[in-house]
Amino acid sequence: MSSVIAIVVAFDSAEALPECLGALKAEGVGVIVVDNASSDGSGTEAERLGACVIRNARNEGYGRANNIGGWAADSEFLLIVNPDVVVQPGTVAALLEAAGRYPDAALFAPRIVEPNGRVFYQPRSLLAGYLPNPSGKLVVPTGEACAPFFSGACFLIRREAFLRLGGFDEEIFLFYEDDDLCRRITDSHEALVYVPSATVRHGRGRSSTPKPGLVFKSRWHQAWSRAYVSHKYGLYSPAAGMFAVNAVKTLGAFLTGQRKLVERYGGSAAGALAFMRGRTALQREGLS
Repeated sequence: MSSVIAIVVAFDSAEALPECLGALKAEGVGVIVVDNASSDGSGTEAERLGACVIRNARNEGYGRANNIGGWAADSEFLLIVNPDVVVQPGTVAALLEAAGRYPDAALFAPRIVEPNGRVFYQPRSLLAGYLPNPSGKLVVPTGEACAPFFSGACFLIRREAFLRLGGFDEEIFLFYEDDDLCRRITDSHEALVYVPSATVRHGRGRSSTPKPGLVFKSRWHQAWSRAYVSHKYGLYSPAAGMFAVNAVKTLGAFLTGQRKLVERYGGSAAGALAFMRGRTALQREGLS
């Protein structure tokens, strides 16, 4: 059994894969690429780069595809990696060392550096069971620290914990699946640890090739998933408010001829309305 296998979910990600997979290879990490029915040859490119490839007949969504990879992996740890993430030298070793020091922790998050050099650190979440201080000053820790939420762009998790918790929630097609997983980890009384000595670069937006209608779809799922996880954990439902605000914005953008904003706000309004009407994300994607 390998100590760690990386799971990379690809959807029209051929352009980003060489750098992502090359960095993982340099770290000595085996990779499973789960190809969500890409049309740009992502699966073939991943095979050329030496990854094991699982080809889905259709786009299963981010969380469901990661679960497929997690079930297929034969390793103690899973390294969840977005295709637009590039691990830096020594990162995997640093995460594994932290896992050895904190046996009661389930998830280990690296320092994420964005293209402009900013360190992305967002310990707050809609679903956070603690640190509910949205107006407080955000300070990036200089050392290892616990938090209730870390980004799903890249993290190391014990495979046993991932499978025991059921992986990502398969009702979610896109967005908030990382918030939900982190919430279930904290609810199971296991820690999530920030490991700043482990660093990754995040390309933000390079995971998939832009396509017509992608913004509408993305905003639809973002609104639906926010309403879904709020309902799941008994929080106040944001659906009606999201629909009202974005419907008005959509009308304003339409009247002023701002087509990009019509797609953006219209997608959010449609996703919120769909949730209120009982339609699921999987039904929208033909997966139910």
